[in-house]
Order: sequence, then C-alpha cells, then structure tokens
Amino acid sequence: MASPTTPLPAAPVAGTAANAATIVNAPGTASPARALLRRRRAWKPAEFLFWGAALLAPLALPRSMLLMNEIAILGLFALSLDLILGYAGIVSLGHAAFLGVGAYAAGLFALNVSADPLAGLVVAMLAASVLGFLSSFLVLRGTDLTRLMVTLGVALLMFEAANSWRSLTGGADGLQGITIDPVLGLFDFDLKGRTAYLYSLAVLFVLFLAARRMMGSPFGLSLRALRDNRLRASASGVGVNGRLVLVYTLAAAYAGAAGGLLAQTTQFVSLDVLEFHRSADLMLVLIIGGTGWLYGGLIGAVLFELFQDVVSAATPQYWQFWVGLLLVVFVSGGREAVHKTGAALRQRVAALFGGRRA
Repeated sequence: MASPTTPLPAAPVAGTAANAATIVNAPGTASPARALLRRRRAWKPAEFLFWGAALLAPLALPRSMLLMNEIAILGLFALSLDLILGYAGIVSLGHAAFLGVGAYAAGLFALNVSADPLAGLVVAMLAASVLGFLSSFLVLRGTDLTRLMVTLGVALLMFEAANSWRSLTGGADGLQGITIDPVLGLFDFDLKGRTAYLYSLAVLFVLFLAARRMMGSPFGLSLRALRDNRLRASASGVGVNGRLVLVYTLAAAYAGAAGGLLAQTTQFVSLDVLEFHRSADLMLVLIIGGTGWLYGGLIGAVLFELFQDVVSAATPQYWQFWVGLLLVVFVSGGREAVHKTGAALRQRVAALFGGRRA
C-alpha cells in the first residue's frame, strides 16, 4: 500500500492515445505500455523490402534516376505534411511556403557562402523551421477552415516576397548559376541523376528514421490524442500548444529539407517552388497514400509521380487534365466507393508496414 506521503500519478483518460502517453511517462508504473511502444517501433519485413527496393532501384532502372530523385523529394515533402495532418490534425494548403523557403535558402547559401550540400541542407532546414515556428502561433486557434486560409495566406505572402525581392531571389528569372560541391567531397552530381537520387534517398531515410522514432514515442501518442480530442487531451495533462508548435516547426524543417534537396539536385530555384499547385499536389499524394502512418506519403509519392510521368508521356499537352480528372473523380460521385476500396487497401498495406494506422 502506498504511504500517505507518496504522490500517485494522475489518472489518465481512458480510451485515448493520451492514456498510453501518460502511463509511459508516469514514474514507477509497470511496463506494458513501454512494451507496446517497443512493438510499434519494431521493424516489419515489408519495411526492409521497401527500403531495399529503393536502394537497388538504380540497378533496375538506370535510365530513370531523375524521376526517382523527384519521387524521393516529393516523398520527403509528403512526410513533412503527414507529421501535422496525419498525427496532429492540422490541415494546411500552404505547405509549399516551407518548401520554397528551404529551396531559396539552399540556393542563396550555395551562391554566396558555400557550395557544400550538407551545410546548405542544414541552412535550408533552419530557415524553414524559423518560418514554421513563427507561423505556428497562427494555426493554434480556430477551425480547420481558418487554418486553411492562414496557411494559404502565408504561402501567398512568401510567393509575393520572392517575386518582388528581385535583388535577392531573382524574381521571375529565379536563382541561376548554382553549383554544388560533391557530396562528402567524393560524389559529383552527374547528368544522369544517380548521385542526386542516392543523396536524396539518404536524406529521406535519415529523416524518416527520426520521424518514425518520434511518432512511436509518448510524444507521438500525445499528438494523436490532440488530433482525436484536444479538450480531453488537455484535461489529461497534455500540453497542447507546446506540442503543436513543436510538431509544426519540425514539419516545416522537413519541408525545408525537401526544398533544399530540390535546389541542390536541380541547381536552379524559381518561383514554381512556392506555387499553389505544390501544396495541392501534396494533398493529393496523401489522399492516395493515406495519412497517419508515415509510409502513406512515400507510397503516394511513388504512385503520383509514376502516374504523372506515364500520362505526360502519353499526352504531353493535356497531362494536367488527366491529373485533374483523377482528383475530380475521387471527390465527386465515385468518392465513397473509391474511399472504401482505397481505405481497405491502405489498411492492409499499413499492417504490413507496422500495424494499424494512427
């Protein structure tokens, strides 16, 4: 029996993700919750197959390195949005703002300071995280519609700033003449895109490991609790605003890394990185792959880029029509059937990659 002076841990709210997070953090508690977290973090065979296939892809498709590099960058970009949409429930239509800031930061750093790719990538992440931290306070309150408008407004402001500040960004002409040193001083960027793909894949894998570890921790459980019921999570002792600011800042840093990779591997930055279609395509990627299980953004990026590549090759002038038609079909009359079929398929795939979706 506990002594009268021994403080007891606060009782968690049953039936929420905050329950597990509270139990894990409570001192002197048993280990079932920790064992649950260890099981969630354990690697599944499908995960090894996924990353093994990504690593061996250059051997199987040596002529598609540039396309695979685009897939890796889009996958990292989608991963960044999944951190806030799938786990914290924050809807954004302006995620391209962080992609663009990261791209311009990496490009300007290479032009004016150093052409080292790793240093430029760090600068891109820092620049985007600063913007994410400052704008995170704007999305703490209000409804999903309010957040949509706020995030879209931030992206439009960044676009107009880049367009108007020609002396820094080059305006409509973009940043030209960017050169990037070999990765680790050993691997030059080649025209076929082999080094670019392996470099982007390595960055994606490292950041994915960090996100996987983070979302499988009590912090990740608390984010799910906030997404499901913010009031109940707050009542169970979860710090709402601090966690939302932190995950929003981290997601911005991930998007900035994707922008930095885009600038470094293409050696060019234009206003296109801040265009609205970047954010819209990102939402479509997560619709295809699903949210709340990290691999959804990666698989969605593969399917979206392959579909876009096939359609653009078949109808170069009208490929955007078919991409738009795909979205219209999904959200109109056939939405329910497509949603049920897609949801069932995503649940099965998610089970292969580590259990149920968040």
